Amino acid sequence: MTHVLVLLLALLIGVVAGLRALTPPAVVAWGAFLGWLNLSDTWVSWLGNWITVTVLTILLVVELVTDQLPKTPSRKTTAQFATRLITGGFAGAAIGTAWGYTLGGLGAGVIGAVLGTLGGYEARSRLVKANGGRDLPVALVEDVIAVGGGFLVVYLTSVL
Repeated sequence: MTHVLVLLLALLIGVVAGLRALTPPAVVAWGAFLGWLNLSDTWVSWLGNWITVTVLTILLVVELVTDQLPKTPSRKTTAQFATRLITGGFAGAAIGTAWGYTLGGLGAGVIGAVLGTLGGYEARSRLVKANGGRDLPVALVEDVIAVGGGFLVVYLTSVL
């Protein structure tokens, strides 16, 4: 049963990547740093280093700011979509690695990233339309869901 839960959490961290590409690596790094996710003696043990956490947190904050800019490309453009697949797969693989399911976590993270990218785009588009075209409030709620949800997913790995 644990492997199903691990793969579900890897899928969910991929969904978060669909919302905000740089959130999953940052929250996984924080999870490793805080001891929620045991990555010691693995190929991703470096994620728990304070330098890694700091760099990924800065990148996350930069992404949260730049996402609000009007010239930011759609998450469905090739480069944006590919980035989400990569970061979702990476974070999923890291979560899977903590439980011995690296490749399963990778696959689940990529699938989650597809779901999060397409679903997040559709949800945001509809909410902005329903909100009279005001994107900022919707984008800020999406930020909170992505970061909060990402931390929740990583925290849940500690209670498995």
